[in-house]
Amino acid sequence: MAENHAEARLRSTARTAFDAGQGLLRLAPTWVPRSFLQPGRRLKLHPNDLYALGLNRGGIDERWFGSTTEAANDNKAPDEGLSWVVHEKHRFLLRDVVAEIGSEIVGQDIWKKYGKWPVYSKFFDNMGPIPHHMHQSDAQAKLVGLEGKPEAYYFPPQHNNVGNNFPYTFMGLEPGTTRDDVRRCISNWNKGDNKITALSRAYELELATGWLIPPSILHAPGSLCTYEPQWGSDVFAMYQNLVEGREVPRQLLVKDMPANKHDDIDFIVDQLDWNGNVDPNFKSNHFLRPVIDTQDDAHCDKWIVYGRIEGAQLFSAKELTVKPGANVTIKDRGANSIIVVQGTGRINSMRLHCPKLIRFGEMTEDEVFVADPAARAGVRYENTSETEDLVVLRYFGPEVNPQAPNL
Repeated sequence: MAENHAEARLRSTARTAFDAGQGLLRLAPTWVPRSFLQPGRRLKLHPNDLYALGLNRGGIDERWFGSTTEAANDNKAPDEGLSWVVHEKHRFLLRDVVAEIGSEIVGQDIWKKYGKWPVYSKFFDNMGPIPHHMHQSDAQAKLVGLEGKPEAYYFPPQHNNVGNNFPYTFMGLEPGTTRDDVRRCISNWNKGDNKITALSRAYELELATGWLIPPSILHAPGSLCTYEPQWGSDVFAMYQNLVEGREVPRQLLVKDMPANKHDDIDFIVDQLDWNGNVDPNFKSNHFLRPVIDTQDDAHCDKWIVYGRIEGAQLFSAKELTVKPGANVTIKDRGANSIIVVQGTGRINSMRLHCPKLIRFGEMTEDEVFVADPAARAGVRYENTSETEDLVVLRYFGPEVNPQAPNL
């Protein structure tokens, strides 16, 4: 009976917040640490709070947006990675709101197929490069009861005033690389640097561009702060054992592989999409330049993430710029989650403000989830500054934008 009462109270509070915002839900910042990485200090999190969850948990180098996906961290908090909706004095998980209100939040097609909000995005911010790794496909992740994770990158200039230690990303493998080459790297895990990046190619990262990365493709993200729309999963396998002199625990290679395969090097190598990794046209098949969708004297709306993976549009994203003193009404085809990266203004009657510095646990006015009906009806973005652009990034769920460009 108590559980039913709690569910009824949640449903009532969620409905009140939904109705009060006319389909707009204010979200609190969601911070995620990684124990094996060094924060890049460009998330606007106060320097004193980089290790707010404890030195043993690692530095906070990620902020997740519109997330109903838990982070796959050891010793994590129960809500780690999950977004909280804030309305007046109430706080409740976006995941619970979606479960209660369903299709009114995410849209009928997404709710019918997935029964949840199946994607999320984040800022990923590190001082240096991270290990050459891949994210499993659905079929591979299913072996351990999880989902695969395709993802995409965009490098917002507003969060990259400095490039930090290594603004280059190794991607894929050089054409001509053999399975035996990779097999030797895995076999030599405990013999010093396994030199797997010697089999790869590093691309210099360009601000205001991006990449589309399917599952099972090796990549070693460089040190730009990255906006990353992706599938709602946190699976990965690290194939590089030493980065900037720091050891990568072998457990991070096999954590999302069946336990009986942890020492099966052939299985580990075969997890890679071989043709995709040695593709001689890798850049032209994965590199994303912004594509203008709509533009006038008041605004510019660009596609920043687009393309299909095995024929499916799993997510997409846009960058909206509203000129000083201007306003524009934007109609989208489905729910989206927004983050303000520059300026001050309003979305309908809800205030938007890009903070300069955020304390851990502090509320902000830069993140909003736009439910499906509100997105379709159109939301009004207003820039209340007389001097500075209002810039908003927003990402969408699967198959919401069939009209988006393709690679």
